[in-house]
Amino acid sequence: MPRALVTGITGQDGQHLAEFLHTKGYDVFGLVKGQNNPKGDAIRKEFPFVQLVPGDLADLTSLIQAVEVSAPDEVYNLAAISFVAMSFNQAELTANLTGLGVLRMLEAVRIVGGNQANPMRFYQASSSEMFGKVRETPQTERTPFHPRSPYGCAKVFGHDIVVNYRESYDMFACSGILFNHEGPRRGLEFVTRKVTNAAARIKLGLQHELVLGTLDTKRDWGYAGDYVKAMWLMLQQDEPDDYVVATGVTHTIETMVELAFTEVGIADWRQYVRQDPRFTRPAEVDLLIGDASKARDKLGWKPEVDFADLIKMMVAHDLQWEASKAGITTPDV
Repeated sequence: MPRALVTGITGQDGQHLAEFLHTKGYDVFGLVKGQNNPKGDAIRKEFPFVQLVPGDLADLTSLIQAVEVSAPDEVYNLAAISFVAMSFNQAELTANLTGLGVLRMLEAVRIVGGNQANPMRFYQASSSEMFGKVRETPQTERTPFHPRSPYGCAKVFGHDIVVNYRESYDMFACSGILFNHEGPRRGLEFVTRKVTNAAARIKLGLQHELVLGTLDTKRDWGYAGDYVKAMWLMLQQDEPDDYVVATGVTHTIETMVELAFTEVGIADWRQYVRQDPRFTRPAEVDLLIGDASKARDKLGWKPEVDFADLIKMMVAHDLQWEASKAGITTPDV
């Protein structure tokens, strides 16, 4: 039975990946910081097949111990300070965990698994935010990086150090340059979930307005459940490489808002939406769209859930979730 160690197990991608690997027959280990982490308790309850091991991306010794205990065939490094807006306010922490944390995980894998007959395989969660002020459209694996946030800068370091370890130590180390991928498990601080949750709460009479920054930003949004399959496929190849994972289609935040409010039966969404400059970034990324031809051709991967169905899925979840918390009946929409 193959074994996998997943950092960031408590996040959206970690949960989707844990489920996916479980269906593939893996023993799944999840890295959590601290013995009494409440997020760890939630994982134990919802995903009892996951074995949690303590570890901290800021502490190499703890990562070495985690790798030794779990003895994985595959390591998926998904953990990061992943909320881009927060990275401007906590730039040093973002650099330490999102950037140097990758280096520490690679070191742990190299030290523990570097001399095995079948060495551990390593996946790094790179990000489309590395492209930032894009040099070409659409973006491919060869598009130069121009990050526009501390998060993007830290991800570039993580991406480059994976390439360096692959070339320096002959490690099987891959990076997936994932464009925006969402779902019902996305945190409420992210704009997609903020929009779908607000639409649900406004429909239920629990909220009266949605406050956003810019509405014309364009992103390539896909479903997280689709994207974790690409992560796994990368580590099943004969040779390690880096891949863009994207839908190749962009939508504006305004389109997302319109779809979400239409889904709950509200046609005139503008009366509920207010823009506030506090929610704009110091340096904005206006357009991201990925070319996943390489992933399609070499991995056989393609997205299955389109944007409209993604928003529909998220709104349906948030309607049920918010109604359940409030003790009211979910409305027919």
